Amino acid sequence: MTLPRTTAEATVRSSAEAPELVEPGRGGGLVGVLRRRYLLRLLVRKELRVRYQGSVLGMAWSYIKPAVQFGVYFFVVGLFLGLRDRIEDFPVYLFSGMVLIHFFIENFNSATRSIVQNRSLIRKVYLPREMFPVASLLVSCVHFLPQLVILLLGALAAGWTPSPVGLGASVLGFFIVATLGMAVGLLFAAFNVFYRDFEKIVDVLGIVITWSAPMIYPWTAVRDVFGDGWLLQTYLANPLVTAVSLFQHAFWLPGTSGGFEFPPHLFVRGLISLGAILLLVGVAQFLFSRLNSRFAQEM
Repeated sequence: MTLPRTTAEATVRSSAEAPELVEPGRGGGLVGVLRRRYLLRLLVRKELRVRYQGSVLGMAWSYIKPAVQFGVYFFVVGLFLGLRDRIEDFPVYLFSGMVLIHFFIENFNSATRSIVQNRSLIRKVYLPREMFPVASLLVSCVHFLPQLVILLLGALAAGWTPSPVGLGASVLGFFIVATLGMAVGLLFAAFNVFYRDFEKIVDVLGIVITWSAPMIYPWTAVRDVFGDGWLLQTYLANPLVTAVSLFQHAFWLPGTSGGFEFPPHLFVRGLISLGAILLLVGVAQFLFSRLNSRFAQEM
């Protein structure tokens, strides 16, 4: 029995218009996340709601910790150790680095735990697993914005004036930290599914990261100890050192009398760091996609 011509044409047309079948576990990676922006928005809202569920202060807790850290560093390092007298407008210098470092550590922590914490959702429905670390990054951005506003107000009070160079430095510094957080977040989120030790490793690394960038001390203190040899170059190769220096160049330097020495070739280092981190994101995405098909059975 043959189908009528119109029925056959309709069948062919519907087959051509049907979406391509996708192999389970293959969701398009980070590109697939961008194609599902509506789901990403829902996931970000869920993360914000769950994180502060049952809390009286809510999102205020996201600012209490950095505020306490700022107070401790300012009084201990700035006043008691006298760094306030050696660095002009030390509060702005300190806070311009703190907002970036706190943003990175928060993103690193939440992204590492994002897959495990959403295990029930992963078992029930398929969606790109990369969506969970990306949602963690966006939640960290939500917390970062009010801190950036506070930094701007403090910089304005210290005499800051915007400039194209400063704007470029701040954008470059932010993207270095955001992409680095995305890269290490993808890697650690995948490894944490198989070995929960990675959550503890991130907690330990948070202590090291805080002191690895020149937000509490000037980078010249490292040069005074190590000289201009390979140890200093290794320190300056840290993307967080470059990102913090760029933020200080953008928000702290314009309000000072000048004369502060930043790491050499700062903007060139920033562009090189960003390029290297983008390659790292590609490697992290590849490893993540190789492991994500085993997430559900491991959890």
